[in-house]
This record gives sequence, structure tokens and C-alpha cells, in this order.
Amino acid sequence: KSDSVEHQQERLTWEKAVLLYHQLNICNSTNNSLYSNIFFMAQGKTDKTQSGKVKGKRSNQAAIFSKTRREHAHEIAEDYVEAIADLTAEVGEARLVDLAKCLGVTHVTVNRTIARLQKSGLVKTEPYRAIFLTPKGKRLAKTCKERHQVVVEFFQSLGIPDHIAERDAEGVEHHVSPETLKAFKSALKTRCQ
Repeated sequence: KSDSVEHQQERLTWEKAVLLYHQLNICNSTNNSLYSNIFFMAQGKTDKTQSGKVKGKRSNQAAIFSKTRREHAHEIAEDYVEAIADLTAEVGEARLVDLAKCLGVTHVTVNRTIARLQKSGLVKTEPYRAIFLTPKGKRLAKTCKERHQVVVEFFQSLGIPDHIAERDAEGVEHHVSPETLKAFKSALKTRCQ
């Protein structure tokens, strides 16, 4: 005995709704009605036809989404300061166009991100000059580089090919807890002995 789609949707938690929304959206983007109903459920509503009225308690989704956005912004900042440090070490300076090429984004994206990093005190810029890391930016870049290296070396110690270890480390390095990083270092020391 199967429940109606509406009844099944009402039983979904908002986290499952968001996950399902993204999975469905990736697989097939033609059923907009189902997607929008799931999206409305993710906002704490049971159906988009309720004209914005919320049934039951609204979840703390805004806080969760806000936290996720902050974490993504921090990941981007880490990628940028690491790229600036690498370019400075390799060619003596980090120019906007070089960052765009290195990170695979447009110069407009780099320009906007650099403005945010400047407000955060991580970089300094001057008109028609390269982008420079502040002492705070240099410390963050050094921390990111060390963490990245530990993750890459750990993956390589498992027999993962270098190019795959590098690629995977880019996704993992921002999410590794200090405890996990410590365990990676310990495992690397044990393997080296």
C-alpha cells in the first residue's frame, strides 16, 4: 500500500527534502512541481499551495544555511590565500588574471572575492599592482598549505596515485577536524618508522 505523494512529502524532514531536491534536480530537471513542493517543505512548509502559511514549527534552517554559507566562504578564502601564496612563491607576484586562471574562475569573481578578503584583513591591494597577503593572510596560507600537505601525504600513504591524492585533498582539506588531522599525522609517522 503506497501513500500519496503529498502524504509522503509531509513525512519528510526538511533535511531529507533538501537532499532529495538536489538529487532529483541533478537527475532530471523536468518535474518542477515536485521540486518546488520539496523546496517549500525544506522551508518548513508542507505544500506550496498553502500561500506561504507554515504548518507546525519552522525549523532552524536559516541558521543551518547561514552556517553552511560561512563555511563555504571560509573555504574560498583558504583557497585564495593558498593560491596567492603559491603564485607569489612561483612567479614573485599574484595578479588578478593569474588567480582567475589558477582557480578557474572569471576575473570578476576574483575581483569580488579579493574585495571580501581585503575587508577580512587577509590581503592588500594597490591599483595596477599585484595582490599581497597580509601577515594574517600569510598565517592562514601557511596553515592551509600544511593541512593540505598532510592530507595529500596521508592519501598517498594509502597507495592513492599522486594526481588523485592532490585532487581529493582539495575537497577534504577544508573539512578535516584537528583531531582527524592529528590522526593522519600519527599514522604517517607510524608508516615512516
